[in-house]
Amino acid sequence: MSEVLVRDFCAVLFDLDGTLVDSDAAVGGAWAAWSVKRGVDLQVIMKVSPGRPGIETIAELAVGLTPAEVVADAEENLRLEEADLDGVAAMPGAVDLLNSYDDYDERWGIVTSCPRPLALARIGTARLPKPPVLVTADDVAQGKPDPACYRLGAELLGVDARHCLVVEDAPAGVRAGRAAGMTVAGVRGVTGADLDLVSLRDLTTVAGRCSHGHRVDA
Repeated sequence: MSEVLVRDFCAVLFDLDGTLVDSDAAVGGAWAAWSVKRGVDLQVIMKVSPGRPGIETIAELAVGLTPAEVVADAEENLRLEEADLDGVAAMPGAVDLLNSYDDYDERWGIVTSCPRPLALARIGTARLPKPPVLVTADDVAQGKPDPACYRLGAELLGVDARHCLVVEDAPAGVRAGRAAGMTVAGVRGVTGADLDLVSLRDLTTVAGRCSHGHRVDA
């Protein structure tokens, strides 16, 4: 990633799970239980679900369920994930990176497909600093890959979407960020991103380098 490109961004919007927080075990455990309950192939689930609200994955894969059953299954999955925080931890470099943004008053936020209570539980368990902006599944009508969540994140930060960098680990999130008109940096080898990052440490100097004219409230 070139230094010239880095200086073009006013703010960074991070995905949470798989990007800032390692919650793979909790997510995988909940989906494994649902796979057995509904007879849906776990490999198919794990291809469809990353980066998306659980209720949308359930509605797509278990087509015979009533709307009430979809909601009940999503709530049960959420309870399982909320109860399984033992293995949840910050991704390497995440805490130092976000603390450095706060130290230099650089604009950043988290945009996640988690409901707000689960997002806050994972942020707290991973000991991440409190995000200035947090957009969750509770804040939008449709989850990723719909771009509404990232557009809302930019609006709340007071930054033009064109000057936001999105950091994502899932294809649905990559598509959401790009559809919002943002540049997307991918981690963990996700495909379709504009930039590929080796680790979060590559982002140390991303935000706060552009001219004030790019900021909505300037």
